[in-house]
Amino acid sequence: MMKNRKVPAALALLLAAGGYGLYSFFSARAGAGRPAADDSRGAILYYRSPMDPQRTSPTPRKDEMGMDYVPVYALEAAPIVVPGQATVTLSEEQRRQIGMTTAAIKRRELSVVVRAEGQVAYDPDLYHAINEYAQAAKARDAVKESPYPDAHQRADALVDASDLRLRQLGLSQDQIAAIAGSTLPPTNLLFSGPGGSVWVYAQIYEYEIALVKPGQSVELTTLAYPGRRFHGVVKSLDPILSSETRSLRVRISVPNESGLLTLQMYVDARIHADIGRQLALPTSALVDTGTRQLAFIDLGDGRIEPREIAVGRQAEGYYEVLSGLKEGERVVTSADFLIDSESKLKAITPAAAQKPRHESPR
Repeated sequence: MMKNRKVPAALALLLAAGGYGLYSFFSARAGAGRPAADDSRGAILYYRSPMDPQRTSPTPRKDEMGMDYVPVYALEAAPIVVPGQATVTLSEEQRRQIGMTTAAIKRRELSVVVRAEGQVAYDPDLYHAINEYAQAAKARDAVKESPYPDAHQRADALVDASDLRLRQLGLSQDQIAAIAGSTLPPTNLLFSGPGGSVWVYAQIYEYEIALVKPGQSVELTTLAYPGRRFHGVVKSLDPILSSETRSLRVRISVPNESGLLTLQMYVDARIHADIGRQLALPTSALVDTGTRQLAFIDLGDGRIEPREIAVGRQAEGYYEVLSGLKEGERVVTSADFLIDSESKLKAITPAAAQKPRHESPR
């Protein structure tokens, strides 16, 4: 029983020491080599607990763990820019010690990689639907010169019905038009071999639909051939979303000159989607609390300001900026955790510089 009680106590001590280290780093560094009453920071207003900044004292003292209360200077009062966050001022030495780096906000050509699981298509239904459409189109051409209106109506009705069936199966109007002019049946939907191409059906989720469009390039890999990469092109997207998986089928045409891709083989697809020239934030500069998104802006002269922002899609190494940042501003890209902690601590008692709630002297 005694052993079980000692473990939580030791753990609590370790956590407390870690919290104190984060809080006191900035104060210790800022005060290194300076006298206690530093005129550059103004007069000492009061002292506050390193573990609970809401506990203050008008005179120096120690807490229950023997840690010194930290002095609060008049010129260290930080403005509250974001609720719960305050501007932080760091010396050049402090920035060097914590390894702080910054980067300028710029407009960049951003691209997103949509990853999807797929399968080389074996699709007899589509094969038969394509043949039906091709036959209907030929029949319509055959009665083009017929003097009987009924013949034209029946031929048009067959073509329209076949066209609707193909669109339900996910083919685009351009693909359907190409079928009408083709003389070769799509046997690659029934078997594969060297030469020609195969279809790959990949599933993308509902939130990715806006990113994927016909004409985009696709890189494919398969466990059957480790290290080998195949390349294809998105041809169309199905018009109907799966209600069970909330996903949409993408049809990809892949050259199969070597004949390595066999029907119903599983593949991993990487669809490359360009989202254009956008204002971009480095991924390391985003502090996402779960309820809001923050970035820390380097204002110069050591001042670091928290800013609430909104980001959109994540590209490779960057986020698309929706609001809160302007081109040319510099954001902190490393040491965010330390700066965020200090910013929160400085914002805990923003009115304390005027009316601190002191503890009774011991």
